[in-house]
Amino acid sequence: MEYNTQRPELIISEYGRNIQRMVDHALQLETREERTKAAHAIVNAMVVLNPQIKEYNDYRLKLWDHLFIMSDYKLDCDSPYPMPSPEKRTLKPEKVPYPTYNIKYRHYGTIVIKMIEEACKLEDGPAKDQVALMIANFMKQSYVNYNRDNVNDEVIIEQLRKISNGKINLQEDVRLRYVSDVKPAGFSTGGKKKKKKKKKHSTQ
Repeated sequence: MEYNTQRPELIISEYGRNIQRMVDHALQLETREERTKAAHAIVNAMVVLNPQIKEYNDYRLKLWDHLFIMSDYKLDCDSPYPMPSPEKRTLKPEKVPYPTYNIKYRHYGTIVIKMIEEACKLEDGPAKDQVALMIANFMKQSYVNYNRDNVNDEVIIEQLRKISNGKINLQEDVRLRYVSDVKPAGFSTGGKKKKKKKKKHSTQ
């Protein structure tokens, strides 16, 4: 019995060993015309085995690239697309830097900070006050999601003032949404439901 561990390693395993054997066979064909016919047949077989690949744009280009890769870039045939570069496959993508922000109140997140920054650019007036109130309610919801404790409106308003460097000042008499309205779905107060006592039927 021949085990997979004893067989040559598949270059692209998603197409299976039979497709790899077809590619290996195409490499052995003598004429370019024969190799070209074999290449087209292999690409069609790859589509049948992976029909979901049709959802991608230029999926034929991707299939031909995979064909050349499985041939170790040695298949000499007429292709509708240029052979990909071996060096391109070994290139590693550039590391994407992780964004870092110096946030004092991390539970609000960067979105709230950016919202406050944009609100600070607005001219003083009813529109700015309405935006500030919306942000304050959003902050209250974020606060409750973070620690699930009651929070005073004064705390939210003061933190909004500090984050905005004093550019947003809600009136002290402003009332934000009730905590019960901003608690996340599935939030439990920890109270236990009283079990209904079953009435005992007396038998005489």
